[in-house]
Amino acid sequence: MERTVLSEDLKNVASCQLPYQKMKGKTVLVTGATGLIGVSLVRSLLTIGKIKVLAFVRNEEKAKNIFKQTSSDNLKIVVGNVTQEIDISEQVDYIFHCASITTSKTMIEKPVETILTSVEGTKNVLNLAKEKNCQSVVYVSSMEMYGAFDDLDHEVRETDLGYVDPLKIRSNYPESKRLCENMCEAYFSEYDVPVKIARLAQTFGAGILPGENRVFAQFARSAINGQDIVLHSKGQSEGNYCYTSDCVTGLFTILLKGKNGEAYNVANPESHMRIVDMANMVADKIANNEIKVVFDIPDDNRYGYAADTKMKINSDKLQALGWQPEVGLEEAYRRMIKDMKEQNI
Repeated sequence: MERTVLSEDLKNVASCQLPYQKMKGKTVLVTGATGLIGVSLVRSLLTIGKIKVLAFVRNEEKAKNIFKQTSSDNLKIVVGNVTQEIDISEQVDYIFHCASITTSKTMIEKPVETILTSVEGTKNVLNLAKEKNCQSVVYVSSMEMYGAFDDLDHEVRETDLGYVDPLKIRSNYPESKRLCENMCEAYFSEYDVPVKIARLAQTFGAGILPGENRVFAQFARSAINGQDIVLHSKGQSEGNYCYTSDCVTGLFTILLKGKNGEAYNVANPESHMRIVDMANMVADKIANNEIKVVFDIPDDNRYGYAADTKMKINSDKLQALGWQPEVGLEEAYRRMIKDMKEQNI
């Protein structure tokens, strides 16, 4: 079945008013190219056209399956592990470094691997950027690096910083993101590596992959299957979200127009909501009140959820570069669910 929503999103990205000509005839490396952000970037680059894309992946079979319907001479799958030295013979002009562990359960069960994937991987990517004399690099960070705030009375900007408890196992993810951001700053300061940092809100929409099990996919499957949404927490965390194609245009904006050594929030300010409110929105508006939200809260944190956060991300700095998110939360769910049905996932 044709993936109509995904095709429409890719066309929208390609027609965005950005200086894509800078990348024409150049080579772009995307690490973590089988994850949602990486896949979305690869597909978008190929849609823009006349750009050679190196999709850096650990699992070649998974990558070939994801890109099996992508017939392009401009796509090359490169198999490797970012925690090891990256050996690429081609010239690399631009890099999106997306490779990271992103599932909360893995962060709890494999904290050492989570840290090393992040820190060793970023070091190796920055060394490659230095060696290849890249024109621009984007390190994909996360809003989790902000940590927790007490009684914050304003939206979180790039200069704000909250508290992360280094003695909590789940802190391995935000702490390693913080270190990687500082490493980016160090490589820019010492070696003039032209790196920018993108702090992403949770991103979802058309293009999510089979096997995706983060909360947005769980809610969507409940709506599709007519099953109640089960929350394993009280759902009090305030989520900040961004639709996939909006995230991609944000990343391109940072790559092509951002300032070296700077960080940019990538979040739709209109898509800010508590988890429990988002669950109720899906049950009421997407599933037409045919399902309900129920709670099954364990005594321990077996699901690896981050501590409750109460913050709203401000994206004025990125919007000042011309970026404008277009898809709100309800529409994001409708588009994602239609794409999931077209994929039969």
